[in-house]
Amino acid sequence: MVETKTPICDFGWKAPDFRLTGIDGKTYTLDDVKGPKGTLVMFICNHCPYVKAVADRLVRDVKELQAKGIGAIAVMSNDYVNYPADAPKKMKEFAAENGFTFPYVVDETQEVARAYDAVCTPDFFGFDADLGLQYRGRLDASGRNPAPPDVRRELYEAMARVAETGRGPEDQTPSMGCSIKWRAAA
Repeated sequence: MVETKTPICDFGWKAPDFRLTGIDGKTYTLDDVKGPKGTLVMFICNHCPYVKAVADRLVRDVKELQAKGIGAIAVMSNDYVNYPADAPKKMKEFAAENGFTFPYVVDETQEVARAYDAVCTPDFFGFDADLGLQYRGRLDASGRNPAPPDVRRELYEAMARVAETGRGPEDQTPSMGCSIKWRAAA
C-alpha cells in the first residue's frame, strides 16, 4: 500500500466525459449520472483500507447529497488482474454489503482515471451543475481510522454548498488513500 494525497482543487476545470460499464451490466456516461445541482465522481476500490474505513459514511453522505440534486458515480480503476480483490465480482459484493445508491463502474483501460488525474482511492471530484470542478478534497479527517461521532463532514458540506450556491469552499484538505494500482505498460 502506497499512501498518496490528491492535488488541490483546480476550480472550474471541466469534467471529462466517460462511457463505463457498471456492475449491473449497464453502460454509464457522465450525462447519465449528472445531477441538476452538481455531480460527484469518486474513484474508489474494494480492497483499500481507506475506502473500507469510510464506506458507511460515504454511502450516507452520497444518499443525502442525491436528495439535494447531486448526481454520483463511483469508478474503480485499479488493475484487478494483479489485485483480484477489486475484480468486478468483488465490486458487486462490496456495493451490496455497503448499500450503494449510485452506479459502481469499471475503468478497464484506466483512461478515465488518467483523464481525471485520479491518484488514490478514495479520490473525490465534486462538480457544479455546469460540470466545473468545485471540490477536490477528502470525505472527512478520519483517514483510515474510525471516525469520532463529531467528525466534520467535509465532502458533504462542500457538495451541499455546491448544490445551494454553485461554488465549493476555498479551503479544502486533500484526500488521502492508497495509490491507484496502474497496469504495467505494454
